Amino acid sequence: MIRLPATGKKAGSLLVNPGGPGASGVAFVKGNKAAVSAAVRERFDIVGFDPRGVGASSPVKCFGPLDLDAYFAVDPTPDTRAEAKLAQRWDRLFAKFCAKNSTKKLLAQVNTVNAARDMDVMRAALGDERLTYLGFSYGTYLGSIYADLYPRRIRAMVLDGAEDPSQTGAEFGRDQDRGFQVATASFLRDCFRTKGCPFKKHTVKAALKKLDQLYLRADIAPLRNAYDSRQVNEAVVRTAVEYSMYSTALWPRLRQALTDASKGEGARLLLLADESNGRRADGTYDNDFAALMAINCVDHPESPCAYWPVKGKRYPKKVRAAGSPPIVVVGTTRDPATPYKLARSLAGQLRNGVLLTNDADGHTAYSGGESCLERQIDRYLITTRAPQPKACTKA
Repeated sequence: MIRLPATGKKAGSLLVNPGGPGASGVAFVKGNKAAVSAAVRERFDIVGFDPRGVGASSPVKCFGPLDLDAYFAVDPTPDTRAEAKLAQRWDRLFAKFCAKNSTKKLLAQVNTVNAARDMDVMRAALGDERLTYLGFSYGTYLGSIYADLYPRRIRAMVLDGAEDPSQTGAEFGRDQDRGFQVATASFLRDCFRTKGCPFKKHTVKAALKKLDQLYLRADIAPLRNAYDSRQVNEAVVRTAVEYSMYSTALWPRLRQALTDASKGEGARLLLLADESNGRRADGTYDNDFAALMAINCVDHPESPCAYWPVKGKRYPKKVRAAGSPPIVVVGTTRDPATPYKLARSLAGQLRNGVLLTNDADGHTAYSGGESCLERQIDRYLITTRAPQPKACTKA
């Protein structure tokens, strides 16, 4: 746990979870001091924490760097029985190494319900009578479970980039697939308006066909890589494209990478994929992916976790949080990872849910800026006065 002290008269602590599952809250606060506004930093200690299995909190350990290089290059769309068997073999190996390097005892304890209980212990240890919380992406799932367990211990809660806790892992995966399709189409329309766009035919249908051709070409013969000895195959290309949908700030890099790819060069795509996979410049990896798999497989054992070494407990349920104060749920209309419909669903489940809509591209909305929506969130966190759902909707 890390605490960034309030810059003014302190009103309490703001616990922050950046998502994942598997993302380090400690690293998030340490590296993103401007992730919340100056007004919020003035009134609150900003507290980041690593949930069980993440970062500095008994991290889940699975593959080493070379094995992860190979694992992330496994064909995501096997065309033959042999390719399918190879993918299954890697999944078995991954689960085996997680059990060996992390212990089954740890793997059995990293579920989100336990993390929510831990969060309540942190609240009490910080001296806060009630919790003030800002959760992004998976952090909305963690927050909604906390709200269901301890509704009357909440002071203010913002859930940005919401997941729907009533969904199974498979249902969430299908919605996420559609979310990435919507986001990719939006990226392409933006590309058509930009000088140097690598797609000559300016229709989404034609550009998607070119992308599919790129995936097929990389599957048959990897792109050239002047960066290192790894292959830039279909898995790498798909990862790079999907990762770039998370933020419009990545779109210029993706445009350049796709321009290079049209000439057979894949190094820029590889570097984007490395960022997505948590690969550092020295070839080592953070533990985000290992923690993501461990947490998802105990939260959603019906997901593709056939070889996982411990049994999980399925928790999909509608959350009510009866007795809570207003809980603000934020949805971005073209969010690839947590589609807008999930925010609508979560806000509707909560007895006191308030939905704020961000009509934009990218994953999540709040970053401590000056937009109408961000100012509404700041005011709510500081005063607990809930915003009106259409406060920032254009007339």
